[in-house]
Amino acid sequence: MMKDKSKITIAVDGHSSCGKSTVAKAIAKELSLIYIDTGAMYRAVTLFALRKGLVTEGKVDEEGLAACMDDIKVEFRKNEAGGLDTYLNGENVEKEIRQIVVSSHVSAVSSLAFVRKRLVSLQQEMGRSGGVILDGRDIGTVVFPNADLKIFMTASPEIRAERRYKEMIAKGDKVSLEEILENVKARDHADSTRKESPLVKADDAVVLDNSNLDPQGQMDWIMDRLRERNLI
Repeated sequence: MMKDKSKITIAVDGHSSCGKSTVAKAIAKELSLIYIDTGAMYRAVTLFALRKGLVTEGKVDEEGLAACMDDIKVEFRKNEAGGLDTYLNGENVEKEIRQIVVSSHVSAVSSLAFVRKRLVSLQQEMGRSGGVILDGRDIGTVVFPNADLKIFMTASPEIRAERRYKEMIAKGDKVSLEEILENVKARDHADSTRKESPLVKADDAVVLDNSNLDPQGQMDWIMDRLRERNLI
């Protein structure tokens, strides 16, 4: 029996810079699901911490940040293109949270138990009624362990770094490929070894290695997995 599409929950986890958000947005559009960018939420908290001087060189003032958590409001609002932008305390920070300085510190902030507890609670509330797709590091293992489809995305560090590099250069950011590759490898290590909700593949997740797949190839692959489960 096919499940009501408006009630399904899809979890997309995986390594940094492997296109999780791009894929999740495409699936959300195709199936009319609500897309929740959990990574953007952690990036917004990281940006807040950086602005307040609560994180420097990978070290977080945990006591100071914990005291500020009630002052942090993260939300998503539709933009003119029909997508969603991330807002931090009412300010559109979509572009700023994608900068390398935020990428370099987000693992340290997102590894904190009190940060994850607060944001996981918000994510679960956003997706409580289903009809959602979320991407992150622990969606299928912690946030929605009963998701209808769990996808674990990956690609080689070199390919991920090159993709991220081209994306940032296109936006006018001044970065080097070597810098991006170093950041990708550092985040892989930090995400996989942190004590709080480490990046691991859920036992019932399907692995999507998109090293050699274009966007349409990825879409076709995911649609096949959904059909196998009678979700579409």
